[in-house]
Amino acid sequence: METILRSPVFLLIVLAFSIMEWVWRTKFAKHGYDVGAAAASFGLAAGNFILKPVSAIVIVLVYGALSELTPLKLSIIDWRVWVVGFVAVEFVYYWFHRWSHTVRWLWATHAVHHSANEMTLPAAIRLGWTSVFSGGFLLFAPLVLLGFPPVMIGALLSANLAYQFFLHTEAVGKLGPLEWVLNTPAHHRLHHASNPEYIDKNFGGVVIVFDRMFGTLAHERPDTPVRYGLVHPLKSRNPFVIAFHEWVRLGRDLKNARNVAAVWRAVAGRPQ
Repeated sequence: METILRSPVFLLIVLAFSIMEWVWRTKFAKHGYDVGAAAASFGLAAGNFILKPVSAIVIVLVYGALSELTPLKLSIIDWRVWVVGFVAVEFVYYWFHRWSHTVRWLWATHAVHHSANEMTLPAAIRLGWTSVFSGGFLLFAPLVLLGFPPVMIGALLSANLAYQFFLHTEAVGKLGPLEWVLNTPAHHRLHHASNPEYIDKNFGGVVIVFDRMFGTLAHERPDTPVRYGLVHPLKSRNPFVIAFHEWVRLGRDLKNARNVAAVWRAVAGRPQ
């Protein structure tokens, strides 16, 4: 699902925009720039690039099998199917993203993305290495059963995630009326907050509509600046530590679990 964010061409684009952002932050905005953290994000992206073939094979096999099973077949050349598909993918993405924050098993992978303590463009490519293992891609499987071509779902998800790259910056302020419909840098900055007032808000991909519908939309308060990163801040710049730190915590909780209920809370409960 994150193939485009793992391609070498896209990483070169990320690097170019990151250099421009570095110039803006250090020379004009005077925000400073954590080069080590940015390097860690690129290290994680390199790991994802190596693992990409394995992820792609698993997803293609699963979606391909489901596509063969379903009697429903929607046309990939019908623009109306693309419009409905966009809405459907955005809807499922909202719930996938929301559950990635509220279900510990999914959070173990997604926590990597929220581990950056600074909101800069490289944070967009700070993605976990265990996405296939955590199984989040299965949440989109019903769309295949409904007849949407797997290629269409992949393309729409790739566009969704490519769009979100440009949301990971402090260089862009609020965008006026667009804030009502689109996910914007202002919305997404708050999504990356670890402040208790802001946690688990603004889950949208391209649009913010479903956050409005389901009550998870929030705006930054003038008296409460956003504090980026995890509730338990991660200071490491080692990609391996960043990629597996939450799995280590989950494993520790499973080891200490004394009954089935405790195991269930460790795996499916809210992140601690």
